[in-house]
Amino acid sequence: MTQKQTPPDVDRVAASRKAVAARQARASLKRDISTRVIAPSEVLARATSDPTSASGTLRITDFLTALPAIGHGKRDRILAELEISPVKRLGGLGSRQLASLSAWLDTRFPSVEPRAGRSSLLVLAGPTAVGKGTVAAYIKQAHPDIHLSVSATTRQPRPGENDAEHYYFVDDEEFDRLIAAGELLEYATVHNRFRYGTPRKPIEQALSEGKTVLLEIDLQGARQVREAEPSATLVFLLPPSWDELVNRLVGRGTEDAEERARRLRTAKAELAAQTEFDYLVVNEEVASAAREIAALATS
Repeated sequence: MTQKQTPPDVDRVAASRKAVAARQARASLKRDISTRVIAPSEVLARATSDPTSASGTLRITDFLTALPAIGHGKRDRILAELEISPVKRLGGLGSRQLASLSAWLDTRFPSVEPRAGRSSLLVLAGPTAVGKGTVAAYIKQAHPDIHLSVSATTRQPRPGENDAEHYYFVDDEEFDRLIAAGELLEYATVHNRFRYGTPRKPIEQALSEGKTVLLEIDLQGARQVREAEPSATLVFLLPPSWDELVNRLVGRGTEDAEERARRLRTAKAELAAQTEFDYLVVNEEVASAAREIAALATS
């Protein structure tokens, strides 16, 4: 009689840890999809290239319900329309199913299309805590030929910030004067608390000297610049994941719990607006993101 072999405890522990890690990776991916940190088309591309990845092992039902405005009823109608079984995983879809799902995604969640021309005016925006200021500061240091605009703000300086270097720190009365005098290219109230604006004269001076100008501003400001200067190149900075964005916000320790919650709500709305931009750059590593943005300044 053959005795059944029992796997060693260490193998069972390793398998359990691997299964937990895989579930956590898929859960994180679903958060990234629902918050628009990652485009649905990119998830599908990753699933196709690596069926064993978090994207590849994600069930089609979980993928669809993670998409904005897709509930269970709508999900089931989509699956029936595309003739895809609800037990399928993205990495196990057949060629016909991949083609139909990809076409469906293209019509409802179109990818950002880079604009044809380049501008001397670069606008960098993105959600809170994504690292816009850090990337912009790196560009200023590594690419001195690019003029980094200094914004005016009514908020107080954070530790390590200097007036006229990081921001022009002004009170509400002075900010009102700048608006009335037409001295701001754009301005907005951010997080329902403080006002930020971009002084117009330094930008006009730098552009007249043939320099590339980089504005590091919020979503509202980017929209105003696009309206005032349609030729401007708009760049949206993305976090590598939603979880990483939360970690960065918590890690910098400059806001209390209530303010962090408010900023994360705002971040979700900002992420939803990324299709308004000309280019998307993921800030996984500061130097790499900075190089990618600086390269947009060249033809």
